[in-house]
Amino acid sequence: MGQSVVAGWVVLWWVMAVSAVSAGSGELPAYAVARLPTPVFSDPAFPKLFGGTDGRTLVRDRCGQLRSLEFIAPVGSVFSVRGAVPGSSPAIWQVTTTEYPYPAPGGYFVDHRFLIPAPAHPSERERSLPAREEILRRLRTSVGVPYVWGGNLRAGIPELRTLYPPSFPLSDAVSKTWTLAGLDCSGLLYEATGGVTPRNTSALVFYGTGVAIAGLDARGIAALLRPLDLIGWNGHVMIVIDGGQVIESRLKCGEPGNSGVAVRSLVRTLTELMATRSPVNEYRETAHDGRKSFVARRWYPE
Repeated sequence: MGQSVVAGWVVLWWVMAVSAVSAGSGELPAYAVARLPTPVFSDPAFPKLFGGTDGRTLVRDRCGQLRSLEFIAPVGSVFSVRGAVPGSSPAIWQVTTTEYPYPAPGGYFVDHRFLIPAPAHPSERERSLPAREEILRRLRTSVGVPYVWGGNLRAGIPELRTLYPPSFPLSDAVSKTWTLAGLDCSGLLYEATGGVTPRNTSALVFYGTGVAIAGLDARGIAALLRPLDLIGWNGHVMIVIDGGQVIESRLKCGEPGNSGVAVRSLVRTLTELMATRSPVNEYRETAHDGRKSFVARRWYPE
Protein backbone atom coordinates (compact mmCIF):
# COMPACT_ATOMS: atom_id res chain seq x y z
CA MET A 1 0.00 0.00 0.00
CA GLY A 2 1.41 3.43 -0.91
CA GLN A 3 2.30 5.91 1.82
CA SER A 4 -0.26 8.44 0.58
CA VAL A 5 -3.04 5.86 0.67
CA VAL A 6 -2.09 4.79 4.19
CA ALA A 7 -1.91 8.41 5.33
CA GLY A 8 -5.31 9.22 3.88
CA TRP A 9 -6.86 6.12 5.40
CA VAL A 10 -5.37 6.94 8.82
CA VAL A 11 -6.67 10.52 8.65
CA LEU A 12 -10.18 9.20 7.89
CA TRP A 13 -10.14 6.97 10.96
CA TRP A 14 -8.71 9.82 13.03
CA VAL A 15 -11.64 12.06 12.11
CA MET A 16 -14.03 9.27 13.10
CA ALA A 17 -12.19 8.82 16.39
CA VAL A 18 -12.34 12.52 17.25
CA SER A 19 -16.06 12.51 16.53
CA ALA A 20 -16.57 9.53 18.80
CA VAL A 21 -14.56 11.12 21.63
CA SER A 22 -16.41 14.39 21.22
CA ALA A 23 -19.67 12.54 21.63
CA GLY A 24 -18.51 11.66 25.14
CA SER A 25 -20.00 8.17 25.11
CA GLY A 26 -17.17 6.74 27.20
CA GLU A 27 -17.68 3.37 25.57
CA LEU A 28 -14.78 1.33 24.32
CA PRO A 29 -14.59 0.76 20.58
CA ALA A 30 -14.82 -2.82 19.37
CA TYR A 31 -11.87 -2.26 17.03
CA ALA A 32 -8.95 0.08 16.58
CA VAL A 33 -6.22 0.70 14.02
CA ALA A 34 -2.56 1.54 14.68
CA ARG A 35 -1.86 5.12 13.64
CA LEU A 36 1.80 4.79 14.71
CA PRO A 37 4.07 1.80 15.13
CA THR A 38 2.44 0.39 18.26
CA PRO A 39 4.27 -1.46 21.05
CA VAL A 40 2.31 -4.43 22.38
CA PHE A 41 3.13 -5.56 25.93
CA SER A 42 2.15 -8.44 28.18
CA ASP A 43 2.26 -6.05 31.17
CA PRO A 44 -0.38 -3.29 31.41
CA ALA A 45 1.67 -1.09 33.78
CA PHE A 46 3.08 1.17 31.05
CA PRO A 47 4.02 4.15 33.28
CA LYS A 48 5.98 1.72 35.48
CA LEU A 49 7.77 0.33 32.43
CA PHE A 50 8.77 3.76 31.12
CA GLY A 51 10.15 5.90 33.92
CA GLY A 52 8.34 4.70 37.01
CA THR A 53 7.27 7.25 39.62
CA ASP A 54 10.45 9.28 39.23
CA GLY A 55 10.67 9.28 35.45
CA ARG A 56 14.07 7.61 35.64
CA THR A 57 13.42 3.89 35.79
CA LEU A 58 13.15 1.34 33.00
CA VAL A 59 11.94 -2.08 34.11
CA ARG A 60 14.75 -4.16 32.63
CA ASP A 61 15.96 -7.65 33.40
CA ARG A 62 19.56 -8.59 34.21
CA CYS A 63 20.34 -8.55 30.47
CA GLY A 64 18.98 -5.01 30.07
CA GLN A 65 15.78 -6.07 28.27
CA LEU A 66 12.13 -5.08 28.70
CA ARG A 67 10.85 -8.65 28.69
CA SER A 68 7.18 -7.71 28.61
CA LEU A 69 7.49 -6.26 25.08
CA GLU A 70 5.92 -8.74 22.67
CA PHE A 71 6.25 -6.95 19.33
CA ILE A 72 5.70 -3.63 17.58
CA ALA A 73 2.60 -3.61 15.39
CA PRO A 74 3.02 -1.81 12.05
CA VAL A 75 0.92 1.20 11.09
CA GLY A 76 -2.47 0.00 9.85
CA SER A 77 -2.56 -3.08 12.09
CA VAL A 78 -6.08 -3.93 13.24
CA PHE A 79 -6.84 -4.63 16.90
CA SER A 80 -9.89 -6.08 18.60
CA VAL A 81 -10.42 -4.20 21.86
CA ARG A 82 -11.27 -6.58 24.71
CA GLY A 83 -11.37 -4.14 27.59
CA ALA A 84 -9.63 -1.34 29.46
CA VAL A 85 -7.31 -1.68 32.44
CA PRO A 86 -9.21 -0.23 35.42
CA GLY A 87 -7.77 3.05 36.67
CA SER A 88 -5.12 3.30 33.96
CA SER A 89 -4.08 6.78 32.95
CA PRO A 90 -3.42 7.11 30.08
CA ALA A 91 -5.98 4.47 29.18
CA ILE A 92 -4.44 1.05 28.54
CA TRP A 93 -6.52 -1.30 26.40
CA GLN A 94 -6.39 -5.07 26.37
CA VAL A 95 -6.32 -6.23 22.76
CA THR A 96 -5.91 -9.08 20.34
CA THR A 97 -4.66 -8.91 16.76
CA THR A 98 -4.17 -11.31 13.87
CA GLU A 99 -0.71 -9.73 13.51
CA TYR A 100 0.33 -11.63 16.63
CA PRO A 101 -1.74 -14.83 16.92
CA TYR A 102 0.04 -16.27 19.93
CA PRO A 103 -2.08 -16.83 23.07
CA ALA A 104 -0.93 -15.39 26.38
CA PRO A 105 -2.51 -16.15 29.78
CA GLY A 106 -2.47 -12.51 30.86
CA GLY A 107 -3.37 -10.96 27.51
CA TYR A 108 -1.79 -8.17 25.47
CA PHE A 109 -1.96 -4.45 26.13
CA VAL A 110 -1.48 -1.18 24.23
CA ASP A 111 -1.57 2.50 25.08
CA HIS A 112 -4.78 3.79 23.44
CA ARG A 113 -2.96 6.91 22.21
CA PHE A 114 -1.26 4.81 19.52
CA LEU A 115 -4.62 3.73 18.12
CA ILE A 116 -7.58 5.12 16.22
CA PRO A 117 -10.97 3.72 17.26
CA ALA A 118 -12.90 2.08 14.45
CA PRO A 119 -16.72 1.80 14.38
CA ALA A 120 -16.65 -1.51 12.50
CA HIS A 121 -14.12 -4.20 11.69
CA PRO A 122 -11.59 -2.53 9.34
CA SER A 123 -9.79 -4.33 6.55
CA GLU A 124 -6.59 -5.99 7.65
CA ARG A 125 -3.30 -4.32 6.79
CA GLU A 126 -2.18 -5.07 3.24
CA ARG A 127 1.03 -7.09 3.09
CA SER A 128 3.31 -7.49 0.09
CA LEU A 129 6.44 -9.64 0.13
CA PRO A 130 9.48 -7.69 -1.11
CA ALA A 131 11.77 -9.12 -3.77
CA ARG A 132 14.44 -11.52 -2.53
CA GLU A 133 17.30 -9.08 -3.20
CA GLU A 134 15.47 -6.29 -1.39
CA ILE A 135 15.01 -8.47 1.70
CA LEU A 136 18.70 -9.41 1.59
CA ARG A 137 19.66 -5.74 1.24
CA ARG A 138 17.55 -4.82 4.29
CA LEU A 139 19.08 -7.64 6.28
CA ARG A 140 22.64 -6.58 5.44
CA THR A 141 21.94 -2.94 6.36
CA SER A 142 20.77 -4.12 9.79
CA VAL A 143 24.28 -5.19 10.84
CA GLY A 144 25.22 -3.41 14.05
CA VAL A 145 21.63 -2.71 15.15
CA PRO A 146 21.29 -3.50 18.87
CA TYR A 147 19.35 -6.46 20.19
CA VAL A 148 15.95 -5.53 21.67
CA TRP A 149 13.71 -8.22 23.09
CA GLY A 150 10.41 -7.99 21.17
CA GLY A 151 11.91 -5.41 18.82
CA ASN A 152 11.13 -5.39 15.12
CA LEU A 153 11.78 -1.74 14.28
CA ARG A 154 15.42 -0.70 14.08
CA ALA A 155 14.55 3.02 14.31
CA GLY A 156 12.31 2.44 17.32
CA ILE A 157 9.39 4.67 18.29
CA PRO A 158 10.57 8.26 18.99
CA GLU A 159 7.05 9.17 20.21
CA LEU A 160 7.68 7.13 23.38
CA ARG A 161 9.94 9.93 24.64
CA THR A 162 6.99 12.34 24.31
CA LEU A 163 4.26 10.07 25.62
CA TYR A 164 6.43 8.85 28.50
CA PRO A 165 8.89 11.71 28.99
CA PRO A 166 12.03 10.87 30.97
CA SER A 167 12.97 13.20 33.79
CA PHE A 168 16.67 13.16 32.90
CA PRO A 169 18.80 13.37 29.74
CA LEU A 170 19.07 9.98 28.06
CA SER A 171 22.35 8.49 26.95
CA ASP A 172 22.37 7.03 23.46
CA ALA A 173 22.13 3.49 24.81
CA VAL A 174 19.26 4.25 27.20
CA SER A 175 17.46 6.25 24.48
CA LYS A 176 17.54 3.21 22.21
CA THR A 177 16.03 1.07 24.96
CA TRP A 178 13.46 3.74 25.92
CA THR A 179 12.28 4.00 22.30
CA LEU A 180 12.58 0.24 21.64
CA ALA A 181 15.08 0.83 18.83
CA GLY A 182 16.47 -2.54 17.83
CA LEU A 183 15.68 -6.04 16.63
CA ASP A 184 15.39 -9.49 18.11
CA CYS A 185 16.06 -12.61 16.04
CA SER A 186 12.62 -13.03 14.45
CA GLY A 187 12.12 -9.25 14.42
CA LEU A 188 15.13 -8.95 12.10
CA LEU A 189 13.31 -11.02 9.47
CA TYR A 190 9.91 -9.44 10.23
CA GLU A 191 11.20 -5.94 9.54
CA ALA A 192 13.08 -7.01 6.41
CA THR A 193 9.94 -8.60 4.93
CA GLY A 194 7.64 -5.71 5.80
CA GLY A 195 5.81 -7.73 8.44
CA VAL A 196 4.93 -10.60 6.12
CA THR A 197 6.74 -13.43 7.92
CA PRO A 198 5.60 -14.83 11.30
CA ARG A 199 6.71 -12.76 14.25
CA ASN A 200 7.78 -15.59 16.57
CA THR A 201 10.25 -18.45 16.27
CA SER A 202 7.53 -20.83 17.49
CA ALA A 203 5.87 -20.28 14.10
CA LEU A 204 9.01 -19.88 11.99
CA VAL A 205 10.18 -23.43 12.79
CA PHE A 206 7.14 -24.66 10.81
CA TYR A 207 7.12 -21.90 8.18
CA GLY A 208 7.65 -22.91 4.55
CA THR A 209 9.00 -26.40 3.89
CA GLY A 210 11.68 -28.37 5.67
CA VAL A 211 15.12 -28.89 4.16
CA ALA A 212 16.32 -32.50 4.59
CA ILE A 213 19.32 -32.00 6.90
CA ALA A 214 19.00 -34.93 9.33
CA GLY A 215 22.18 -36.97 9.55
CA LEU A 216 24.37 -34.44 7.71
CA ASP A 217 27.44 -32.67 9.02
CA ALA A 218 27.92 -28.89 8.99
CA ARG A 219 29.41 -28.73 5.49
CA GLY A 220 26.75 -31.05 4.10
CA ILE A 221 23.99 -28.85 5.51
CA ALA A 222 25.66 -25.65 4.29
CA ALA A 223 25.85 -27.06 0.75
CA LEU A 224 22.04 -27.47 0.69
CA LEU A 225 21.06 -24.04 1.95
CA ARG A 226 20.06 -21.05 -0.16
CA PRO A 227 19.76 -17.33 0.56
CA LEU A 228 16.85 -16.58 2.96
CA ASP A 229 16.62 -20.16 4.23
CA LEU A 230 16.13 -20.23 8.00
CA ILE A 231 18.09 -22.18 10.60
CA GLY A 232 16.45 -22.32 13.98
CA TRP A 233 14.53 -23.80 16.86
CA ASN A 234 11.80 -22.59 19.19
CA GLY A 235 13.75 -19.72 20.72
CA HIS A 236 16.12 -18.53 18.02
CA VAL A 237 16.41 -18.15 14.26
CA MET A 238 19.24 -17.34 11.85
CA ILE A 239 18.93 -16.39 8.18
CA VAL A 240 21.19 -17.53 5.36
CA ILE A 241 22.30 -14.53 3.28
CA ASP A 242 24.61 -16.30 0.84
CA GLY A 243 26.42 -19.59 0.40
CA GLY A 244 28.85 -18.90 3.20
CA GLN A 245 27.18 -16.60 5.73
CA VAL A 246 24.24 -16.26 8.09
CA ILE A 247 22.85 -13.17 9.77
CA GLU A 248 21.22 -13.10 13.17
CA SER A 249 20.32 -10.86 16.07
CA ARG A 250 21.43 -12.45 19.30
CA LEU A 251 21.51 -11.50 22.94
CA LYS A 252 24.84 -12.14 24.66
CA CYS A 253 23.94 -11.40 28.25
CA GLY A 254 26.89 -10.16 30.28
CA GLU A 255 29.00 -9.56 27.18
CA PRO A 256 28.77 -5.83 26.37
CA GLY A 257 29.27 -5.11 22.70
CA ASN A 258 28.55 -8.67 21.58
CA SER A 259 24.76 -8.43 21.29
CA GLY A 260 22.84 -7.29 18.22
CA VAL A 261 22.75 -8.01 14.51
CA ALA A 262 25.86 -9.64 13.07
CA VAL A 263 26.97 -11.75 10.11
CA ARG A 264 28.76 -15.03 10.82
CA SER A 265 30.30 -17.90 8.89
CA LEU A 266 27.64 -20.45 7.94
CA VAL A 267 29.84 -23.53 8.39
CA ARG A 268 31.35 -22.26 11.63
CA THR A 269 27.90 -21.41 13.00
CA LEU A 270 26.55 -24.84 12.11
CA THR A 271 29.60 -26.52 13.63
CA GLU A 272 29.13 -24.66 16.91
CA LEU A 273 25.40 -25.35 16.86
CA MET A 274 25.86 -29.07 16.31
CA ALA A 275 27.96 -29.32 19.44
CA THR A 276 24.72 -29.05 21.42
CA ARG A 277 21.88 -29.67 18.93
CA SER A 278 21.09 -32.24 16.26
CA PRO A 279 19.63 -31.47 12.80
CA VAL A 280 16.10 -32.78 12.09
CA ASN A 281 13.93 -32.52 8.97
CA GLU A 282 10.74 -31.48 10.78
CA TYR A 283 10.79 -29.61 14.04
CA ARG A 284 10.41 -31.28 17.39
CA GLU A 285 12.03 -30.20 20.64
CA THR A 286 14.14 -33.33 20.98
CA ALA A 287 15.92 -35.29 18.23
CA HIS A 288 16.04 -39.09 18.09
CA ASP A 289 19.42 -39.05 19.82
CA GLY A 290 17.91 -37.30 22.84
CA ARG A 291 19.59 -33.95 22.20
CA LYS A 292 17.86 -30.67 21.47
CA SER A 293 17.17 -30.15 17.78
CA PHE A 294 17.21 -27.52 15.02
CA VAL A 295 15.68 -27.30 11.54
CA ALA A 296 16.28 -25.57 8.23
CA ARG A 297 13.23 -24.09 6.53
CA ARG A 298 12.82 -22.82 2.95
CA TRP A 299 10.02 -20.29 2.74
CA TYR A 300 10.71 -17.76 -0.01
CA PRO A 301 8.68 -18.57 -3.19
CA GLU A 302 10.79 -19.81 -6.07
